[in-house]
Amino acid sequence: MNEENIVNSHENKDGISPMPEIEEEVSWGTFIKDIIKFTLLSLIVVVPIRVFIAQPFLVSGSSMKPTFHDGEYLIVDEVSYYLSKPARGDVVVFRYPYDRSKYFIKRIIGLPDETVEIDQSKIFIKNKENPEGFLLNESYVTDKNWGTRKSSMTLSNKEYFVMGDNRNASSDSREWGALADEFITGHVKLRLLPITKVEVSPGAVEKFTN
Repeated sequence: MNEENIVNSHENKDGISPMPEIEEEVSWGTFIKDIIKFTLLSLIVVVPIRVFIAQPFLVSGSSMKPTFHDGEYLIVDEVSYYLSKPARGDVVVFRYPYDRSKYFIKRIIGLPDETVEIDQSKIFIKNKENPEGFLLNESYVTDKNWGTRKSSMTLSNKEYFVMGDNRNASSDSREWGALADEFITGHVKLRLLPITKVEVSPGAVEKFTN
């Protein structure tokens, strides 16, 4: 109820408002109290969610094309990895190990205690279950001729090998090494913008071996 409504509702035949100041004071006081309550409630509910549960991020750059594009708005789940370990194929956001003020978005390729071998544009994974190694089937990579050399990296029990889907435009574990689990912020859970591309678990994949 605004001030005009309050005054008009209490006018007598002489056009005088008996208690406009009192009514106005009560109304504005209630209004301010409601605003304060709402603000406090919002802080109590939103801040913990923002800090500990989910966090928004804006994609910058082309390293994850065609899965993610510059300017897309993502929500990152920060809780799941407290309950379970990151899985191969997860798209994660993490702090860049050599500059913690920067966040990167990449896909997990190699898991702790595995050996990742790259031969031209093919990736082989060796682990306890597959000592001879298996070939990743990367349906999310559109440029199938991204590699030009051979390399191999064995991960520790707290390290991951991450790469961008756009291999020729990605700064990743091939360049700066393995990613320690302490730098991982969370798993990309939702794409909110653009509206035409809203999606839950964007970039998720199911199959990795041929």
